[in-house]
Amino acid sequence: MRTIDILEYIAARPTGVVAQEIAAGLAIPVSSLSYLLATLVERDYLTRDGRRYLPGNALGRLAAPRTSLSLADRARPFVKTLRRHVNETASFFIQDLWQLEAVVTETAEQSLQYSIAVGARSPLHCLAAGKAILATLPPADLDAFFAAAPLAAFTPSTITDEAALRAELDDVRDSGVGRTNGEYTAGIRGLGMAATVGGTVLGAFAVAIPLPRFTPATETRAIDALAQAVARFTAEVAND
Repeated sequence: MRTIDILEYIAARPTGVVAQEIAAGLAIPVSSLSYLLATLVERDYLTRDGRRYLPGNALGRLAAPRTSLSLADRARPFVKTLRRHVNETASFFIQDLWQLEAVVTETAEQSLQYSIAVGARSPLHCLAAGKAILATLPPADLDAFFAAAPLAAFTPSTITDEAALRAELDDVRDSGVGRTNGEYTAGIRGLGMAATVGGTVLGAFAVAIPLPRFTPATETRAIDALAQAVARFTAEVAND
């Protein structure tokens, strides 16, 4: 109720209000208010201009017609849920020519964490999401990838041999899961699954797990969470 009260209070004052005004107007203790405001800013329901809080972009997205939502808007709640389920960094990537672009990312709430910026571009061949997408490509498109994209080495573990990568992509097709082991960033294990609707690849969900926390149980939990995210996301897109 306090969260809703805060949103309604600030939405009615589009020029913004400071925390003290909100606390006095809604009779919310400052200690509780600080946490709620920080969370709402993090989730983009509010934004800050100096000391003043104003309505954020997420409020507009709630009111927007579903047909006007971007792919990132559609994927965002599933990425958030994925991150909460595994408490590891979760992302949604799209293919941009022969690269990946991160369009949604949620960083793990861990002292040892991996982060990736929204808009960052990365090579397809050494990220889990990239391998998941490559494994869905028709043979002619996959041949075009190998002809055009250099398999650059980013760590000693990066697969730079075409035959070896093709063999791994065969395994990805069988399992549905792309995997990396320190191939782009040393010490990071990645798991990814492509999201496909009507034969079109929309992108891929992925989680990045530091090696010290990567256990068989963690891997199983992450794969289950990825499968749920893909299933729910693709069902929602297909039904619209």
